[in-house]
Amino acid sequence: MNAEEQARRLDASDPLPTLRDEFLVPPAPGGTYDEAAYFAGNSLGLQPRTVAERLTEELDDWARLAVEAHTQGRRPWVDYHELLREPAARLVGALPHEVVAMNSLTVNLHLLMASFYRPAGTRTRIVIEDSAFPSDSYAVASQAVHHGLDPSTTVVRLEPRPDEENLRTEDVLGFLEREGRTVALVLLGGVNYLTGQLMDMPAITKAGRAAGAVVGWDLAHAAGNVPLRLHDWDVDFAAWCTYKYLNGGPGAVAGCFVHERHVRDASVPKLSGWWGTDPSVRFRMDPDIAPPASADAWQLSNPPILALAPVLASLEIFDRVGMDALRAKSERLTAHLASRLAPLNGLEIITPPDPASRGAQLSLRVDDAGALVRRLADAHGVIADAREPDVVRLAPVPLYCTFHDCHRAADAFVRLLN
Repeated sequence: MNAEEQARRLDASDPLPTLRDEFLVPPAPGGTYDEAAYFAGNSLGLQPRTVAERLTEELDDWARLAVEAHTQGRRPWVDYHELLREPAARLVGALPHEVVAMNSLTVNLHLLMASFYRPAGTRTRIVIEDSAFPSDSYAVASQAVHHGLDPSTTVVRLEPRPDEENLRTEDVLGFLEREGRTVALVLLGGVNYLTGQLMDMPAITKAGRAAGAVVGWDLAHAAGNVPLRLHDWDVDFAAWCTYKYLNGGPGAVAGCFVHERHVRDASVPKLSGWWGTDPSVRFRMDPDIAPPASADAWQLSNPPILALAPVLASLEIFDRVGMDALRAKSERLTAHLASRLAPLNGLEIITPPDPASRGAQLSLRVDDAGALVRRLADAHGVIADAREPDVVRLAPVPLYCTFHDCHRAADAFVRLLN
């Protein structure tokens, strides 16, 4: 049996059949295959087929009802975000009143840091990973400046050991044990965008809180990728986008989590807006806010319905399939792809080899990454992405990627590297 036949057999026998038919997959150039092998879902997820119908329904309500659609639409707009609450809570392991869909990821991080980054005395530092996504670096640096602090001494960037690609959990815990008394906030990526490393979120959260720090997580590459238990892990806050693994569309409305102990604490400071007041009194137009005991208290404005509709459509798929089943298939797909790529000369897999320490991503160090990604797409219909100068990222997303896609990617690398 050759490698392609083996991949097709794995697809036919997998415990979780592919849901690829529920998504719109880009066409592949060249005529060998009709559809692309799409491995860029960690950058932008594919469009669920139900999205167009959902958007049409909202546009139709707008056309037929105009302002009355806020209360009389088939999914009334005034509390539309409530439809996302329970599926989002199940996705991230939260209680329903701990989550809300709103804004974009970095806006949410700023709103949450306005509440939870409270530097005082010698406890002023913010801990991030050295390879944090640039937006996180900019956000924490600006928060330091906002508080009159010097980012160069306030922001601590944890680096891997020499000649290693990924942070060791014991090194993070060791730093918090030694330096925790100076740390006000720990804000790491749950899954690192560059290497695909899945951090030990429960252990780091426990250590950070034991040191007296607030612990938040950027879950841009974790939500919809790996199972999460934010409430049980005692995370203080978290934020995530929905356009990557959650397939909510470009620039889709993001989500955030605030632990129950904080949402019930009226003394927690917030930057407030109209939609952050209790809905039972919202339309009294009172000058003083009455925040609810939920993550909704962090909302500012009424949500954009046309941007929420695709997120809701995608969350319904996750709710139906379940993260545990998706995670199991993700591990099978990623392991298969790794087994095909690891023997190749000319590339190095920098993602941790332990399945428990990675999500649905393999990052490859390879020369001229940008040009290689372009050739993968143009000559082989394999869509990946590059992080210059030398990293190619492949995300075998279990909702729509197949073992045969993994075969196509590995075969393309063989041809291009040779």
